[in-house]
Order: sequence, then structure tokens, then C-alpha cells
Amino acid sequence: MKYAVTGSTGHFGKYAISYLQKLIQPQDSIVALARNVEKAKKTFGENVEARPGTYEDPDQLTESLKGVDRLLFISSLPGAVMPRIDQHNNVVQAAKAAGVKFIAYTSFPHADTTEAPLAADHKATETLLKKSGIAHAFLRNNWYLENEMNFVEEANNGEPFVYSAGDGKVGWAPEELYAQAAVTVLTTDQPKEVYEFAGPMHSYDDLAKVLQRVTGKDFEIASVSDDEFMANLRKYVPDKVDAAMTMIQKLIRNHDLEEETTDLADVLRKPVPSLEKQVRGLFKEPAK
Repeated sequence: MKYAVTGSTGHFGKYAISYLQKLIQPQDSIVALARNVEKAKKTFGENVEARPGTYEDPDQLTESLKGVDRLLFISSLPGAVMPRIDQHNNVVQAAKAAGVKFIAYTSFPHADTTEAPLAADHKATETLLKKSGIAHAFLRNNWYLENEMNFVEEANNGEPFVYSAGDGKVGWAPEELYAQAAVTVLTTDQPKEVYEFAGPMHSYDDLAKVLQRVTGKDFEIASVSDDEFMANLRKYVPDKVDAAMTMIQKLIRNHDLEEETTDLADVLRKPVPSLEKQVRGLFKEPAK
């Protein structure tokens, strides 16, 4: 059995390959697909096979996926020159041409029913996978705690914690746990078709109060309008990023990420850490 991971040198991909290395022997049955093959070789060592995996090149993808049985397909980032859905179509069609037997795809919460704009490409990709005839699992990841590092860093500096998501709740969990769950599904003989992966639901007010306890800083917590949120963001994020982050706040305010699910804990076979434990993990020194 040969396993492959797309986007292997990104954060999620690195976590996934690392966990695969712990589960799969021999390690030469693991393929790291990457835009930069040399970077992948340096990152994962000679035991993992690095192959080119640019989403924009369907012929290259087809060649690189030959011999692969099970593929972890990590969704690309929006905003590239080639539309994300076209990139995703290239991956699906290449996998089909190469004879890949199973694909686990990182998707969006309730991608088939939500009206959230961020979900559109994921919904279309799920449809592509269904039409491809390839066995698949949709890994509908809720939200990575690491997405909130701007808030964490500002709070740690004693700056006001400013948000516009109202009382909307999010299922935060560390990206590493989502990646571990993805690999567990990838290596499971009979996975479900849909996994709604999320940690316990919390609001930004919850997150701010946890940050106060963890940092010991008594910073201001301010629930504001989108315009006020964006104006505050402009102090420390690049142009265009402020609009994207404000759109996400609106999405959360509309309760698009709220859900009741135990899929993440069930697949990991352990409880998802509390929000406070997750936040404390952000302040630990990385292992050398």
C-alpha cells in the first residue's frame, strides 16, 4: 500500500507526513508531493519519496500519482492565479487517471449545505470527487487555533483584544490534531464518507478570557462592529488581509462554524484538549 500527501511542505502536510512516518512501515511507501521537491527531500529525509506535485500541472500530477493507492488531498489556498477549483479539478482528474483508489480531502464544515462564501470551492470539490467514482472521505475541518495568532500576540503584548464575531462560536483545535485525524482516516480500512472535525465550541470572548488567564495580562476585551474591527487590524496586518479576516469574523458571527460533533475526538480516540490547554500549548517553546 502506497500513501501520498499533497502540499506536503505546508504546515498541515508536514504534520501529516510526520504522523504517517510513525504509523507506516516501511517509510518508502510514503510519497510527499510538493511544489519544491528539494525542500520536501530536506524536510522528510531519504526514507520518504518526494515527487513533484504542482496543482496547476495535471500531467505532472498524473505521473507523480502513479502507484499511489491512498491520497491525502490538502486543499490549496484561495487567491492564486489559477482558480482554486481548477487546481482541485486537476488533482481529482490526475488521481483518477493514475488509478488512485481512495482520497481523503480537507474540506469545510457542512460544505454541502452551508451558504458561507468560503465553502463554495470545497462544495464544488466534493462534487468532483463524488462524480470521479474514486472512494473518498470528506474531512470537514472546523478551525485551527493557529489561525488566531494575531489575537494571541496582541493580547500577549497587553493590547486590546478586538473582535467582531459577536457571540458566534468556533470549534478550535490545533492544526496538528486535525492532521493526525486526517492520517488516521487515510489509513483506516473502512472510513466514513463525511467527518465533521471540530474541537469544543467557544466564542471569542471565551478565547480572550482564556488568554487573560494564560498570559496574566489584564487587557481590554472589545466586541465591535466590522468597520471598527478592520480599522484596528490595519495597525498590524498587511493590506487585503484585514478584509479577509473581517469576512471570517462575519462568517463566525453568522454561526456558520457552530456544530455539534464528536468526530475529531472519536477518530483520535481521545478528548480534544480544553481551550485553555490548547492556548498554553501555543506558548510552549518548540522542541529542538
